[in-house]
Amino acid sequence: MNSGEVLLEVVRNDLVESIHSGHLLILGSDGREVLALGDLDQLIYPRSAVKSLQTAAMLRAGVKLNEQQIALACASHAGSTEHLSVVRSTLARVGLDESSLLNTADKPLGLLERAAWVGPPSPLAANCSGKHAAMVATCKTNNWDLASYKDPSHPLQLAIANEFEISSGEEISHIAVDGCGAPLFALSLRALARAMRSLALSEDPIHKSVIRSCINNPVLVSGINRLPTLLMQRVDGLFVKDGAESVMVMATSSGEVIVWKISDGSQRGAGELARVSLSHLGINLDLEPEYVMGGGQVVGQIRASKLLL
Repeated sequence: MNSGEVLLEVVRNDLVESIHSGHLLILGSDGREVLALGDLDQLIYPRSAVKSLQTAAMLRAGVKLNEQQIALACASHAGSTEHLSVVRSTLARVGLDESSLLNTADKPLGLLERAAWVGPPSPLAANCSGKHAAMVATCKTNNWDLASYKDPSHPLQLAIANEFEISSGEEISHIAVDGCGAPLFALSLRALARAMRSLALSEDPIHKSVIRSCINNPVLVSGINRLPTLLMQRVDGLFVKDGAESVMVMATSSGEVIVWKISDGSQRGAGELARVSLSHLGINLDLEPEYVMGGGQVVGQIRASKLLL
């Protein structure tokens, strides 16, 4: 992978100690590139940042979900009691339970939720369980095989691939396996930005319901005090979704888009990168800096590189 441009600097006592490089694209409301850094045409794994597209494909295939269940299908959730309750409700509406989930077992993603978890890792507690619950519900709705729903050749995954290609304008040429076990379709960052812009501006009732459900339920999409939730709570009409290995997508109702991929996969400094990126769209947020500590004292912080200023 081309490591891209320096996006973040870790500063200790006025000296840059470490850097995080990556690729970033900001689109204005007219679709033009406001800021383009790095290689925007190389393939990346968008990971969970594209759960909105997966969910749209499932709704298009006929699954019936309420607003909270749609938000959970799009979520990388913290594993709170509320999150798990909504996942169970998605399964129950088609007569299934958590034994139908074939995603990788895990403990809750949220630190507090993980500390409170009693018992072994489970598919239900894993942060992708909302998506997988929607997947098996879609299969049950269509009388598709439940045991093979993660196979790339399964009708469910073919429908998702089609949604990706139509929304992004890019043909899928590489398929991997995501951490949860579902197929993972590689896209260029430029195609990912197009897909998010298409989703944000779409008059398709399915696309509108996906965006509306996430914006109206920011805690369900991520979790209390987690960055995607905080950003959606602070900025009216902003859709935000993160993905593993430091992928981020944001979109406004007017079609402005921010996407990035940090090459080393670190999520350190994501809040600062979000703050500076949003400022290019005239959205100014006062977010708590991510400080660098020394001897129990603040001796620096993570800052955006000059390329973003």
